[in-house]
Amino acid sequence: MAEMIRIGEQGPELSIKDQHGDEFHLSDAAGKRVLLSFHPLAWTPPCAAQMSALEAHLDDLRSLDTIAVGISIDSVQSKIAWARSLGIRDTRLLADFWPHGEVATRYGLFREKNGFSERANIVLDEDRTVIFAKIYPIHDVPDIEEVLRFIGHEAPRTGEFTEI
Repeated sequence: MAEMIRIGEQGPELSIKDQHGDEFHLSDAAGKRVLLSFHPLAWTPPCAAQMSALEAHLDDLRSLDTIAVGISIDSVQSKIAWARSLGIRDTRLLADFWPHGEVATRYGLFREKNGFSERANIVLDEDRTVIFAKIYPIHDVPDIEEVLRFIGHEAPRTGEFTEI
């Protein structure tokens, strides 16, 4: 695995389809923070809990001027069925399917040996600068409250993430 993107670095542009078949571009989110919530695979309980937490906290994230998206290596067709099964209507689930894991690779999160990404949250500020970057144990569900607390405080522009 390449080294994970670091706090203070510029987040690479994305052009990736969501579960509706619509393209998502970071440049379309200019002026807002973006939470990139990477999960290894759809259809697994920890990934389902991670994406359901994004949907459940959509209003909280919007109130913090933040767009949240989920990203995994699954296909658009898989994302369509999975979103329906989870009742996810508004959170965009992005398909890093082809080229396989390209977005995860650009963020230093692709697990070549496994063929999927790390479980991670990356927060980009309004200028696409990384202000939060954390990898979680593969079977753990990230604590959405941790991200909400971080975004809710005055986020540092550089330096390492510290617990709030």
